[in-house]
Amino acid sequence: MITRLGRSIRARLALFASVAMALLCLVACTLLLWSTHNTLVDIRTNEIIGSALRAVHLIKEHELPQTLDSEPYSIQVIDPEGRVVSATPDLRGAARLTALAPEAGGTSRIDTVCGVPRFHDKCQVTVTFRVYDQQGDWMVHAFGPVPPWYVSLAAVVLLTGVSAALVVLTWFGASRMVAKTLAPVDSITGRLAEITAGNVGMRVPVPENADEIRALAETANQTLARLQEAVEQQRRFVSDASHDLRSPVTAMRAELEEAMLAADETDWHETGNRLLNSLDRLQNIVTDLLTLARLDAGEPGRLAPVDLAELVRAETARPRSKKVVTSLEPGVVVTADRIRLARLLTNLLDNAERHAESRVIVSVRRIRQQAALEVVDDGAGIAPEHRELVFRRFTRLDASRSRDAGGTGLGLPIAREIAQAHGGTLTIEDSDKGARFVLSIPITD
Repeated sequence: MITRLGRSIRARLALFASVAMALLCLVACTLLLWSTHNTLVDIRTNEIIGSALRAVHLIKEHELPQTLDSEPYSIQVIDPEGRVVSATPDLRGAARLTALAPEAGGTSRIDTVCGVPRFHDKCQVTVTFRVYDQQGDWMVHAFGPVPPWYVSLAAVVLLTGVSAALVVLTWFGASRMVAKTLAPVDSITGRLAEITAGNVGMRVPVPENADEIRALAETANQTLARLQEAVEQQRRFVSDASHDLRSPVTAMRAELEEAMLAADETDWHETGNRLLNSLDRLQNIVTDLLTLARLDAGEPGRLAPVDLAELVRAETARPRSKKVVTSLEPGVVVTADRIRLARLLTNLLDNAERHAESRVIVSVRRIRQQAALEVVDDGAGIAPEHRELVFRRFTRLDASRSRDAGGTGLGLPIAREIAQAHGGTLTIEDSDKGARFVLSIPITD
């Protein structure tokens, strides 16, 4: 389909160029014929005037013969009495062909006369001279055919042949040029057709010329790079999710198998509690996965004004294993989904509680048109090179795996997704001790 489309574009562009050349040739040939025709008419008129003047000279010298054999054009000489007294052989014996005469006081007149039977009704350039004499005025009429508008058949054939050659050359040149221009597109199309989910690492060829097709190839490669990164991230996510889901399932299976081996000696109440702990972890993972799926799908939330200070008070009211200290500026209101924003804060507090030594600080303040919510713990902190890594799904830093056993590895990614869904940001900033998470969201005016 792409090949047919390319050929179609090439044919259309070649046809367009050929039609444009044909129109250009038509206009140029028309102007050339018009100019040549006018020039030829002027030349012929001057030649006819010359023939007429020779007859005028013969009249004045009283040497006018009855037949003007040497003239290339038709001539009639009319005496003062209106009789034809001399003519060229083609008009010998013919009656007076025209009564045209110069205006009063004038000596010459140039006209185009049509419909004269003697000339087979063909139009003639007619030149009339008045010759003054004591006995009266003589009239000399000279006739010559008007050149055709196309000048000559040979000129038409020549111009037609040249125009046809130019149109053919234009078609051929435009077709070759478009084919050469679109050749990289065919290469890009072929390579894209080869790319599947299993080989997203392939890239399309980039042409050497710095033009729009090169920009297209570079953009396609950038898109493929992002696609490859997304696929690899998805694969890692599936792998990590499978591992994290398998862990509680394996633990429950081991508990049950151990209990079944010694059913009479098993404390089924204690076994049930351990199974419930594994089920809770499994449920938390599934819940977080569903939350991420809804966020990835762009599912809209229920937006309403939310006072961040009130939200923090409500979420920090329940007891925690570490002391929570708050510093809240009143009147910091944002437009958000309260349930999702509460989930974000809970995830940050759970993370801080797992890593803090003794205390977690939560603050809310306004910075110009942004609401800033900070959650700071007094734990070991996060190295700058790892601050973006912790927002990847199912990511746990090696140094904190032992302390982070209660997490699903999805809390911080969910928190960042919620922040971005509200047009805000969630980052880790520098602090004197521990990790400092900063949420920034536009304030409602």
